[in-house]
Amino acid sequence: MNNSEIVELTTEGLTAKLVEEKAALNKLKFAHAVSAIENPNILKAARKNIARISTEISKRKNAAKSETASEA
Repeated sequence: MNNSEIVELTTEGLTAKLVEEKAALNKLKFAHAVSAIENPNILKAARKNIARISTEISKRKNAAKSETASEA
């Protein structure tokens, strides 16, 4: 998932995607612990996707806070 795709999603969509990605990462970790997965770089990519989504969510929260502070 690219940054441009993440920016296009709504905040609700981002939170849903975050939950989905975290669940997928847990499944990958479990599969890797039981028997080595074919490409362990998938774990790294999943963690990076989670970080990108979390960053975008926090960026939007901070933007909303700064807008309300500037209005007051």
